[in-house]
Amino acid sequence: MLLAVDIGNTNVTLGLFDGPALLRSWRLATVQHRTADEYGILVRTLLTQAGLDPASIRDVVLASVVPALTRTVQTMLDAVVGRPVLTVGPGVKTGVAVHYRPPTDVGADRVVNAAAAFERYRTACIVVDFGTATTFDCIGSKGDYLGGAIAPGVDLALSALLARAAKLPKVELVQPDAAIGKSTVASIQSGSFFGYVALVDGLVDRIRCEMGGPQPPVLATGGLARGLAEASRTIQDVDEDLTLRGLRLIHQRNTSRASAEPPDPARTPEPS
Repeated sequence: MLLAVDIGNTNVTLGLFDGPALLRSWRLATVQHRTADEYGILVRTLLTQAGLDPASIRDVVLASVVPALTRTVQTMLDAVVGRPVLTVGPGVKTGVAVHYRPPTDVGADRVVNAAAAFERYRTACIVVDFGTATTFDCIGSKGDYLGGAIAPGVDLALSALLARAAKLPKVELVQPDAAIGKSTVASIQSGSFFGYVALVDGLVDRIRCEMGGPQPPVLATGGLARGLAEASRTIQDVDEDLTLRGLRLIHQRNTSRASAEPPDPARTPEPS
């Protein structure tokens, strides 16, 4: 079995694969001052509660956008699983040529998502990842990473509003019944939810125009993806586990069997 780990700014997401099948997935809060021992206790507990033996995990693959936690989690995984950890970064075969300057500025999760999305569609596509930030990633017809856009995440934007406006109450981010709010709570929900959907649809429209050609499919991922996607006119598919699937794919491309295959000149990745 393969354990895939994605360290994000809000969550550390883990997924256990048996071949291409995702058996289980878990989310832990990203806490930068947590030690390797503390994360180890949490991961061992999750595996035990699922009736899984860490010894059954044969391989581990990791992506991180939190440098302060990367080494901590690597140390934890080495102690819990006892297997070498493949960490996505320069020198790792992603199958994604990165057209970004410099290429190393692209977050590992965005490259991983690009790999997974292109494997899914085998054509140009767009990934919208609803996380701490909302990222828009554009993948070309050969699977190359063209660039994208970054906007504040909807939770982050809402938290900033409530932190700076003393009289506004805390609200749950849900789709309201109407755009015209009849109360302060409904008005905040309308502005946050429908306003964010409009941001997504507006940016996707602009991106599609710049990409040209047939309209590329749009795939959403991240914790808030499904709820926002249902109200969006541009998002067609949702896969909350896209990053985990991309990590499995990249691990597969870096196994000894995959490494023995001659590289495809049209798909040679730049450092990512």
